[in-house]
Amino acid sequence: MVTLKNHQVWQDLSEIFTHLDAHSLVLEHLELSNYKIAGYWDESDQFYETITLPRPLSPELVTRAIAFHGDKRRIQLKFVLNLAEISPETISRNPRIGELMLIYDENLELIDENWQIDIHSPFINTNPSL
Repeated sequence: MVTLKNHQVWQDLSEIFTHLDAHSLVLEHLELSNYKIAGYWDESDQFYETITLPRPLSPELVTRAIAFHGDKRRIQLKFVLNLAEISPETISRNPRIGELMLIYDENLELIDENWQIDIHSPFINTNPSL
């Protein structure tokens, strides 16, 4: 049986993630999108033409992974999106407004994004499509 516990691959992966500035990547993505999501389906199959996220947000990296699809490698970064400014009013509500997964190729070019937004949050501005 092969064991990978002390394999070089773990050190290599740790080095990759140590040098990857995930926080800058997600902030850049939010800025480039102007804190808006175009074309969003919620869990009830309601379509929203535009969702505007509050500013500023405090994204927190919760998972990171390297995925292999055939000979292609992808870097997946999953963030929890929290409100940046916490007030007593915000604390009584949930400061978490959703999650964002960014998927990059091995050249750090964005391949895909996956949003999970709490559209019932009072901090989210939605434009539902009828």
